[in-house]
Amino acid sequence: MNASKRIQTLPPYLFAEVDKKVAKAKSEGKDIINLSIGDPDLGTPKPVVEKLYEAAKNPDTHHYPSYVGMKDLRLEISNWMKKRFNANFNDDEICVLIGSKEGVAHLPLGIINPGDYGIYPDPGYPVYHTSIMFAGGNPIQMPLQQENKFLPDLDELNKKIRNSGKKPKLMFLNYPNNPTSAVTDLKFLKEVIEFAIDNEILICYDNAYSEMTFDNYAAPSIFQVKNADNVAIEIFSFSKTYNMTGWRIGFAVGKNENMWLLKKVKENFDSGVFNAIQIAAIEALRNKDVEKTKRQNMKIFEERRNVACEKLDELKAKFEKPKATFYIWVKVNKEKFKTNSSLSMKFCDKAIEKGVVLTPGVGFGEYGEGFVRIAITQNKERIVEGIERIKELF
Repeated sequence: MNASKRIQTLPPYLFAEVDKKVAKAKSEGKDIINLSIGDPDLGTPKPVVEKLYEAAKNPDTHHYPSYVGMKDLRLEISNWMKKRFNANFNDDEICVLIGSKEGVAHLPLGIINPGDYGIYPDPGYPVYHTSIMFAGGNPIQMPLQQENKFLPDLDELNKKIRNSGKKPKLMFLNYPNNPTSAVTDLKFLKEVIEFAIDNEILICYDNAYSEMTFDNYAAPSIFQVKNADNVAIEIFSFSKTYNMTGWRIGFAVGKNENMWLLKKVKENFDSGVFNAIQIAAIEALRNKDVEKTKRQNMKIFEERRNVACEKLDELKAKFEKPKATFYIWVKVNKEKFKTNSSLSMKFCDKAIEKGVVLTPGVGFGEYGEGFVRIAITQNKERIVEGIERIKELF
């Protein structure tokens, strides 16, 4: 059968391509150290697993779930938003998601008409770009460059919009950032809100890594900025915070006049998250032992970050020590490679020959070229061994 035009124009999905290379290397008998995909190796906290088991045995959880999520979970999220960010939302202004990826993918369908424009960060999570395309929109590239600390240049973006006559309706933004691990503050977010109001743009602020921070840095919510309510939706995830990647649960927060755009799409596209998983998510937010485990896990990731950065420093690799996420964004030494194609792809291909899987920066967009992303989702010994195996590439 002939594929649709939207499928034909899609680039290969980055992480699916990485999976193929891992499978091939394993089939060749190589010992693989996978430092590519952000899938934590630490297990989901025990009380959350036990609560899932208990809830799944109850036949009442086996029916179709609410499109927007259980009221009890939404109330718990409301409490968390108040406690964590001093942001006030009632349960009607919260929507439970089948992972944050689902919210990112569905939101453009609620606001973008064929031919409309949406802004995506480059480098960035590939779904930002493809979700705009799937909605029939035209993606506008927003470069994130090292000289600007991987923050968008809003003045340049304003000029680009006005000179082109292309009026965007939606902008994706993500801090702490994947893949660069860059962070931001309320001063910059205030500028973002002013930009959105001036241009009548809805901001989709992806805060999936809000709880994965180091060195006493606390990631802000966009709703800590005045007037953000009018122009923003914020998306969070249980995946990274509670090591629940496979559970597929997240949530979106925003005022009703914006949230209904996402809710309407969900009503027609899915039936929500399995109720037993939602009950387990309540436990994750409420249980003090889970909170303690979360803090302990972050100490583990901080130790891994420190060990990886020390090793990379020894090799004189070029990178910024991350204050958040479990990624290290490393610049490729172009003097080491002679290639007419992608430097980041060449680096990763050479690495996988040695049994180390990394993510090429170019897979996150044009401005990711020349970088590779290292995920510290293995134990310290494997991380050090992995970097040691590829030391000559630096």
